[in-house]
Amino acid sequence: MVSLAASSLSVLSKPSLILNPIRAISRISCSLSSNSAPNGSSSSSSSMEFNITFAPPTPKPKSKTDDSFQFIDQNTGGQLFIPWIVRGEDGNLKLQSHPPTRFLHSMSEAEAKPKKKKVSVDKRVPEPPKYSKAARRFYNENIRDSSQRLSKVLAAAGVASRRSSEELIFEGRVTVNGSVCNTPQTRVDPARDIIYVNGNRLPKKLPSKVYLALNKPKGYICSSGKKESKSVINLFDDYLKSWHKTYPGQPKPRLFTVGRLDVATTGLIIVTNDGDFAQSISHPSSGISKEYIAAIDGAVSKQNLITISEGTVIDGVHCIPDAVELLPQQPDIPRSRLRITVHEGRNHEVRELVKAAGLEIYSLKRVRIGGFRLPSDLGLGSYIELKQCDLKAIGWKS
Repeated sequence: MVSLAASSLSVLSKPSLILNPIRAISRISCSLSSNSAPNGSSSSSSSMEFNITFAPPTPKPKSKTDDSFQFIDQNTGGQLFIPWIVRGEDGNLKLQSHPPTRFLHSMSEAEAKPKKKKVSVDKRVPEPPKYSKAARRFYNENIRDSSQRLSKVLAAAGVASRRSSEELIFEGRVTVNGSVCNTPQTRVDPARDIIYVNGNRLPKKLPSKVYLALNKPKGYICSSGKKESKSVINLFDDYLKSWHKTYPGQPKPRLFTVGRLDVATTGLIIVTNDGDFAQSISHPSSGISKEYIAAIDGAVSKQNLITISEGTVIDGVHCIPDAVELLPQQPDIPRSRLRITVHEGRNHEVRELVKAAGLEIYSLKRVRIGGFRLPSDLGLGSYIELKQCDLKAIGWKS
C-alpha cells in the first residue's frame, strides 16, 4: 500500500499530470452467466446481475479555495476534481480534492516576490585585465602601430621645433629609409625606420617626457633660440649635462617653455619637451586659470578695482579677469598688491588690465597655474620635476 501510494505521488507530482481532471464514475452493471456443458448435457443456467453505484460525495461548504479548483466536464457536464496526495498529521498518505495549504502559500509568495532588476553595464564590477602585463608590453613593442608624423618625431628627438623641422623637411634635408622625404605628415616609426637629418642618424629611441617647474627670474626671456644669451633654457644646462647619467642610451630632450612670461615678469613657468602637453595647457580654450601678484606704485582705490574687473580690449578681444582682490597691507612691503586671476592667456594681459585702470605695475609675479602653486621655498632660477599628481593639478588630462 505504501509503495503504491509513493508511486502515485511520484506520477502526480509532475506538472503535466497535476491538473489532469478525472471524470466521476457513473453506475456500473455486472452480469454473470453459465452456459451448457461441453459434453452436450444440459445444466441449469443462472444469471446474476449486480448493480454497483458510487455514492455521491457528501456536500461540503464551498470555499474560495475549492471554487478556484473546480472544473466542469464539457462532454457530460459532470463535476471534475483534482486529486492531491498529501501526508496527514498521522504520517499516512491520503487523497484530497484540494491542494495543500503550504502549496497555496508558496504560490502566493512567488507572485508577490518582486522581480530582480537587471544590472546596467555601467554599474557592473570592472573585469580584470584580459592579458598579462608582459603580453601587453610585447604587443606595444612589436605589434601596435607606434608611427607618428615625421615633423613631430624630429621635434621630439630634439632636432628643432616642429615648425623648424617642417622647414628642414621642405628643404630636402631629411631622408627616410634612404629616400628624401618632403612631406611633414609622413608617418614614421623611429624604432623601425632609418631617418637621417643633415647626414646624421636619428636615434631609435626618443627621449623620455620631461616636466619641470621653474621660478623664472627677472631678465630672462622665454625663448629656446641659441642666439639668446639669457634664455630660460640656459638655466637647465646642468640638467642636460647630467642627462646621460640619469637616462643612459637616450638622446637629450629639446626643452621649451609652456606659454611665455615677459622679460620683467617672474614666477612660475613650466618647461617640457612634450608638445601635446604644452599645446593643451597654453591654449586659451583650455580655460586653465593663472594667478598673478602685482605690486602697484601708488594707492589703489575702489574705482580702480571696478575698472580692472570690467576688463579691457586686448588684440581686438574684450578680456575680463576671473577675480581681482586687493591684498592686505604688510609692514615689510610698502606697496599695494593686487591678486589678479585670468584664464585667457593673452599677451601682457595682466599689465594691460592694470594699465587700463590708470595704475602702474612695479613688479609682477605668477604664483599659480591651474591647481599647482609655486612652492614658497623654490628660489629664483631654481626648478623641480613635476610628478603625475602635479600634472593633474595643472589640468593635464592625459
